[in-house]
Amino acid sequence: MSIFAVQYTYDERRDRQDAVRPEHRTYLRGLAEQGTLLASGPWADGAPGALLVFRTDDEATLDALLAADPFAREGLVASTTVRGWNVVIGGWPEPAPL
Repeated sequence: MSIFAVQYTYDERRDRQDAVRPEHRTYLRGLAEQGTLLASGPWADGAPGALLVFRTDDEATLDALLAADPFAREGLVASTTVRGWNVVIGGWPEPAPL
């Protein structure tokens, strides 16, 4: 399993973001319950974007998950930066087997 840090930058359509946000968060909660999404949230300074941390088999799997995000589907993500991340200190426990 690999860990990826994903930076979203949102476009300027805040009214559309507000409308889609409940579906976006429901989608992300589902990924968190599966152990795929480790953490996510918007920038604290109000910049239009968020940081998401995923654990997936590979980057192709991550790409599919990101494409299925309602914010991405609705074109609300202006840019996405994906970086593999090696956790050295701290981190998250492995999810329990299903």
